[in-house]
Amino acid sequence: MTNAHKDALFVLIKSLSKSEKRQFKLYVGRLGVNTDAKFLALFNLLDKMRKYDEHQILDSGIVTKAQLSNLKAHLYKQILVSLRLNPVNQNVRIQIREQLDFATILYQKGLYKQSLKILDKAKSFAIENEEKNVAYEIVELEKVIETQYITRSIPDRADELAIQAKELSAHNVMTSKLSNLSLQLYGMMLKVGYVRSDEDLNTVKTYFETHLPAYDLDKLGFREKLWLYKAYLWYSLLTQDFLSAYRYASKWVDLFYENETMIPLNPVFFLKGNHYLLESLFFVKYASQFRETLDRLEHQVESPEFPQNDNIASLAFLYINTNKLNLHFLEGTFDKGLYLVNIIEYGIKKHGERIDEHHIMLLYYKIACLYFGNGDNKSCIVYLKKIISNKNLKMREDLMCFARVLSLVAHYEAGMDYHLEVQLKSTYKFLLKMNDLHAVQKEMIKFLRGLGEIYPHELRNEFQKLYNELKKYENHPYEKRAFLYLDILSWLESHLENKPVGQIIREKALAITR
Repeated sequence: MTNAHKDALFVLIKSLSKSEKRQFKLYVGRLGVNTDAKFLALFNLLDKMRKYDEHQILDSGIVTKAQLSNLKAHLYKQILVSLRLNPVNQNVRIQIREQLDFATILYQKGLYKQSLKILDKAKSFAIENEEKNVAYEIVELEKVIETQYITRSIPDRADELAIQAKELSAHNVMTSKLSNLSLQLYGMMLKVGYVRSDEDLNTVKTYFETHLPAYDLDKLGFREKLWLYKAYLWYSLLTQDFLSAYRYASKWVDLFYENETMIPLNPVFFLKGNHYLLESLFFVKYASQFRETLDRLEHQVESPEFPQNDNIASLAFLYINTNKLNLHFLEGTFDKGLYLVNIIEYGIKKHGERIDEHHIMLLYYKIACLYFGNGDNKSCIVYLKKIISNKNLKMREDLMCFARVLSLVAHYEAGMDYHLEVQLKSTYKFLLKMNDLHAVQKEMIKFLRGLGEIYPHELRNEFQKLYNELKKYENHPYEKRAFLYLDILSWLESHLENKPVGQIIREKALAITR
């Protein structure tokens, strides 16, 4: 969970591995004069601290209060320089940028021919690896140099560079338009979740259609196709068209397997694509394909060729464990998924600085559902409280709403009736405030509110009435989203058939296994 109040330098130092710290000290020690430098002493002090304490730094005598800000900025820069030199962090983008820097230095020294030679190689490398933004920068610098370095081939060279600049610019403009559309749709998804009415649907549809640029799929490069499939995926998820979401998530992932050199160059997009493919398979309840895709992803992440760094490790932890939970939900094997709780709790502590709050809350919700499905309602409530007590409403609102509804059901199942009335009022007010009170939630609250007036021998009949009422919404274009967060129908069936909810879901999973 990123904490804005933590000191940036301290967080950076704590993120360093042992080998990175050792390299930094070797980097600093390359010049003997640096061994007693104040910034190295500050580095060693911060490395030993468990939490950032400015008073301890000032008491150490390393630096005065007036000098501290500048010293910290200098140390921060030196660490970044050291990390940039680390072979582990040497990727294609850094290599191309480095060649561009070298060419710029040679140009400034008047060594035009040498500069152009480096730029030509860097440009080919950039285009080959779909780095068209930096390729465009290279062409622009080549144009500047060609105006000062006169050769006999300048007329042909001018035409060649002009055409290249025009083509690269067109690709970059298309990429920019598609990435802007994708980002805006993703923002809608995080803010409000799925569309909740015809008005929502028309708003999203109009926005998508008016902002989607005209394109010829055959003329799009790897990166343009990637953003195109992303935009269609977010649109499909927003409109709850999960078959379409599956189709475009598949295209996203297949794009990488068809261009395998792009996997190590864009590991984050590769991981995200697989995650959304798995999420789509979960929504369409395609269990066999889900398991196969998850196994393939784990195998790829564990292969020696797959890049390794803190960000990738955090995302791999998040996506793989989220989908392992989803697999147990699909198959109804709640008891077999309990081992994941400790793994996820440890992972949140380890990777918490690099995982946003929304995704941590989503993990807590899934753990709560795992406990609920296993009949451990008190543990379910513990994890739901982590979400409900979170006052940051910028996270996805529908997650907050359904956490409260599940909490009501879990309190009822746990026999904690003395809490129920307060919970009902609080949840009802919250849903009104969020403008998220829909038919499924209304029926649930009405049922729970009336429990106090129902005699025990009437209970089964009331469960049947609620089941019949909610069943009508199972395939409703907007109301069906309630069942994505909480399988209320299976819970009701468990009461009607006097079976554990996990058994009900397992029986359903076996009936529709594909």
